[in-house]
Amino acid sequence: MLNASFLARAYTSPVTLGILIGYLVGKPVGTAGCAWLVTRLSHGRLRPPVGWGAVVGAGAVAGIGFTVSLLIASLALSGDALAEAKLGILSAALGATGLTWVIFQAVNRLPARPRLRALLGTAEVITDLVVPVDDGRDHIRGPEKAPVTVVEYGDFECPYCGLAEPAVRELLSDFGDVRYVWRHLPLTDVHPHAQLAAEASEAAAKQGAFWELHDLLLEHQGALTMRDLIGYASSLSLDTERFIVDLRKHVGAARVAEDTDSADLSGVSGTPTFFVNGMRHYGAYDIETLSKAVKLALARAKISA
Repeated sequence: MLNASFLARAYTSPVTLGILIGYLVGKPVGTAGCAWLVTRLSHGRLRPPVGWGAVVGAGAVAGIGFTVSLLIASLALSGDALAEAKLGILSAALGATGLTWVIFQAVNRLPARPRLRALLGTAEVITDLVVPVDDGRDHIRGPEKAPVTVVEYGDFECPYCGLAEPAVRELLSDFGDVRYVWRHLPLTDVHPHAQLAAEASEAAAKQGAFWELHDLLLEHQGALTMRDLIGYASSLSLDTERFIVDLRKHVGAARVAEDTDSADLSGVSGTPTFFVNGMRHYGAYDIETLSKAVKLALARAKISA
């Protein structure tokens, strides 16, 4: 039963005070301390993927969990000691909630750049894209010096690539500081026309019309025969005779194979697969999800500039 005399006695009890100190001090200090120690011992090779403000906040919020603590206390203690332990656990949960709020309020009051560093950190992220973007080789849309680069491994016959294309277009329209790279990954075992379509886009690239044909191919994914491809080349006013010769000689096959090999090195086996500033994008490829990934990449680019 809670009363003034019990509360006065409990809040000076070693049991209650030990639980409060363990949760409100031990959790954040232990979390941040272990992360710091690992960072120092590894000479920076291993470090939190977020900022130190987020690390301390995560340690503070860890003090809110109390279900298992109540179970252990009920198994280990009895009588007044159990009552004091329960009071300490519940008080620590409330205190940890308040402490977490204070920490993140303090972080949010920082100027923009220090706030981003406190939340996101300055550590370089793991690069999943093994073969980096080459301005002189890759097919690129968008400003050359854009802080964010989105790479897509795609297949012109893949229906999901077709579904992703409007989101990519909207992404480039919404963000003026994003560039987009297309790399080939024709899934020939399920898409019989994908390889020919990829080589056709490279034949068009030799005449300076890669993106024009790229757009047409994704708009007409059900019509990718040789006859269809020649028709698209004609509609773009390309040199159709040269285009046909390049297709029949498989002039673009080596380039397509290079992209496929680079996909294999990065562990890509399906399409579409996106990378944002070298990091593999594991979420959906709708405009909302891609926009969030780009915004995060922009924030990281700002704090590392």
